[in-house]
Amino acid sequence: MQFPTVRPRRLRRTEALRRFVRETTLSVNDFVYPLFVVHGKNIKEPIASMPGVYQMSPDQILREGESCLKLGIPAVMLFGLPAYKDEKGSSAFDPQEIVPQTVMLLKRELPELLVITDVCLCGYTGHGHCGVVENGEVKNDATLPLLAQAALVHAQAGADMVAPSDMMDGRVAAIRKLLDQHHYEDIPILSYAVKYASAFYGPFRHAADSAPQFGDRRSYQMDPANIREALKEVELDLAEGADLLMVKPALAYLDVIRAVKEKTNVPVVAYNVSGEYSLVKAAAEKGWLEESKIVLEMLLSMKRAGADIILTYHAKDAALWLQERS
Repeated sequence: MQFPTVRPRRLRRTEALRRFVRETTLSVNDFVYPLFVVHGKNIKEPIASMPGVYQMSPDQILREGESCLKLGIPAVMLFGLPAYKDEKGSSAFDPQEIVPQTVMLLKRELPELLVITDVCLCGYTGHGHCGVVENGEVKNDATLPLLAQAALVHAQAGADMVAPSDMMDGRVAAIRKLLDQHHYEDIPILSYAVKYASAFYGPFRHAADSAPQFGDRRSYQMDPANIREALKEVELDLAEGADLLMVKPALAYLDVIRAVKEKTNVPVVAYNVSGEYSLVKAAAEKGWLEESKIVLEMLLSMKRAGADIILTYHAKDAALWLQERS
């Protein structure tokens, strides 16, 4: 069967037909909105490299949470900028620090909002690395109990989910064990299972004040050239108890998202990272592209590749654009 009998354009003729046979759909229910929280009150400080994104005090974060719920966005991810830093990242597991305190506020005032917390040390250490540093080297095993303690503090504050992003070997198992020992066996772990050593993270490191003060992170984040290694990371994290798996970044790694989706039967999360966001914003400000169309096309590509959930700084705008389309 071929032309003229077969005519694929028959099913593209009207919007109703196109919608009727659409294979992939993008929904506000797919989104998680990342938020940067700082100490203080009534603070909403613009992040120069990420137009439309801010460092905010807890009272402003609460307003953002309310806005998300009104738009139908089900979840937020918290990244903290602490009051102090030291060599082992003690503020990451300080119950009085900014993330656990903000979690408590959000869960008290907006119990229906899903609150996910990033678990790492990079923003809490003076050296900016994701683990304990000894003699210039990031030590894997010495870092694990600190990450587990941070996850526990977040769970005790009321977090709905914890998300280790450090890329230390064995951290999912260490977190799962400590959570279970303290009767938080129902708290899921979203593992940054496949996190590449990417140039797309630059604006985030400015936003979270988490840039390494020496060297780089290539000894623990993944080589962008590798995909079999990504599947190995996924297999290990699942065996350790991960409930969801993340691929980060998203746009340049759609093939990895697809491979992870085909390999596993747990939800796959794509992180539409800061550099991807800022590229679009910069081009849109110059009038080089139509922001709403390019953003929704990018997010749709992540869903089509296999992502069940998307972390994106575009979440609020995308929710509005999807409403306009419906």
